[in-house]
Amino acid sequence: MGCTLQGWLRQASQSLAEAQLETPRREAELLLCHLLQKNTAYLFTWPEQLLEPQQQQQLQIWLNQRLEGQPLAWILGEWEFWGLPLKVSPATLIPRADTESLVEAALNTCKQKQARILDLGTGTGAIALALKHERPAWQVEAVDINPAAVQLARDNARQLQLDVRIWQSDWWQGIPQGEYDLILSNPPYIRPEDPHLTQGDLRYEPASALVGGDDGLQAYRQLLAGMPRHLKPGGWLLVEQGYDQEAALQILFQEAGLVEVATLRDYAGQPRVTLGCWKKHNFNVGM
Repeated sequence: MGCTLQGWLRQASQSLAEAQLETPRREAELLLCHLLQKNTAYLFTWPEQLLEPQQQQQLQIWLNQRLEGQPLAWILGEWEFWGLPLKVSPATLIPRADTESLVEAALNTCKQKQARILDLGTGTGAIALALKHERPAWQVEAVDINPAAVQLARDNARQLQLDVRIWQSDWWQGIPQGEYDLILSNPPYIRPEDPHLTQGDLRYEPASALVGGDDGLQAYRQLLAGMPRHLKPGGWLLVEQGYDQEAALQILFQEAGLVEVATLRDYAGQPRVTLGCWKKHNFNVGM
């Protein structure tokens, strides 16, 4: 006799819980919904529906992959960010809810109906696409050093029918001189000895998108070095940061000539976004 939806959920949830995953029931539901191409309401409406043998085999493959530590987002092939379904791959970081704080900060900071926005290190395109979704009149551009990430972000833009220009660039290298109203980035900012790199999904994600040099601040220095040539007077620079980088980042921002420097908290109360305004006058930053 085949296994019911309810029965498989119970067994899978137990296996995932024994592997000490944080949300075992939710992960089991996501796997089953992905297989059936249904939402969670369907699972509760038809709990006694039987799974076919080939369906059980596929679910077991996915469950084994997850128990071995493979990120759930990669198994599903997509992940949600800002309510948008995004294709994901091993070429990029998996979009995280914490980064929605950066999107929210950008929307609250730039009140202009018409604005030119640049997302540096776009990965899946999550940040740029969320901003374009919320502000269709904005001219949103995005770059990434990884060609596979650029293609993935373009695929996501096409799938979501969002007009975002995306191209390959090593930070500022491939960006023509111009003036943006707002520049933002979720750069690599983890120190190489950080124990988080050996835990959870971070074990599988590309180190180049995670590690920010010996002190975790290398990418920020690169961003600040190119900022004066590309940010409009009165424009804003916003970056995502690590939980322990607030003081160091504020100093770097101020030394670069940014004013109104502040650090914003995320939904869990952790310092998450540092921002500053480029006034351009009375400063000689030597960059």
